[in-house]
Amino acid sequence: MKQADYTIATLGSHTALQILKGAKDEGFKTLAICLKGRSEPYRSYNVADEIIEIEKPSDFFAIEEELIKRNVIIIPHGSFVSYLGHKSVCDIKAMHYGTKAILEWESNRTMERQWLKKSGINVPRIFETPEEINCAVIVKFHGAHGGKGYFLAHSTAEFYERFKEYTGEDDYVIQEYIVGVPIYAHYFYSRLTSELEVMGFDKRYESNADSIGRIAAKDQLDVNISTSYTITGNVPVVLRESLLPLVFEMGHSVIKTSQDLVENGLFGPFCLEMIIDKNLKFWTFEISARIVAGTNPYVNGSPYTWLRYDEPMSTGRRLARDIKEAIEANQLDKVLG
Repeated sequence: MKQADYTIATLGSHTALQILKGAKDEGFKTLAICLKGRSEPYRSYNVADEIIEIEKPSDFFAIEEELIKRNVIIIPHGSFVSYLGHKSVCDIKAMHYGTKAILEWESNRTMERQWLKKSGINVPRIFETPEEINCAVIVKFHGAHGGKGYFLAHSTAEFYERFKEYTGEDDYVIQEYIVGVPIYAHYFYSRLTSELEVMGFDKRYESNADSIGRIAAKDQLDVNISTSYTITGNVPVVLRESLLPLVFEMGHSVIKTSQDLVENGLFGPFCLEMIIDKNLKFWTFEISARIVAGTNPYVNGSPYTWLRYDEPMSTGRRLARDIKEAIEANQLDKVLG
């Protein structure tokens, strides 16, 4: 079949705007699957040739047969995986870009940590119990959307005091809090060419962690402000150039390890979420095995994609080009999973 026989689709959220725009820029028909009442951005920005509205995320499976008949290729992103759950994503029968099996490794914090450590990546310490806390820690709840619910503690007593707000929660991790600059590295790896690309970097704008600095310490104490890490947006970053070789090295390492973990390994867009400390040492606390929202500032390309391409190249468009090249080479199966 030819490119014209395929449609690229995704759920209307997260990175859908750049995914759909990138697909159109590469000559694909596009489809946005939106929850009712959330379709206006995709109409306003004219990135979707068609919009299908559903009541709830699980209704995706009610339209799946139609998607199969129309040769729709589904592009996963953070909201898509979060709303459906990685197990349901693995049940998708429609064409799906990327390796589904790797999503479990990013969704399970224990498995994710094993993946990173096996790749030789520096990771923060994990405390198995609150009683072990002997430094600043950040407490993360599994499945928390966009950092919502994360909190800091400096001692066992402070942990239990803050934890009172989360009665009934038992799925969390206590992670050493590394003081440094948060940096999120965006990668793309193609199975067609076996090439790794660094697409760009961002940092997250977190409320109220990024606004609390405007309030004097005394006032913070007086009004009992607790730091929140809910992500509200993304800020583009250009990294110190001398650090780029290590960024490439880490990307190659997680790709190589992933190929031992699951068939076909990790390919397409992914992200290493890191802290760079005062000694310029990287500490990776998470890996996202699909496109991340931090690529959204670069709908027209980043400084790094402009070095490699003489045209606007977002991560969404790079993904669509991978599919286009696979179709042209009669190797579409190589980018589906």
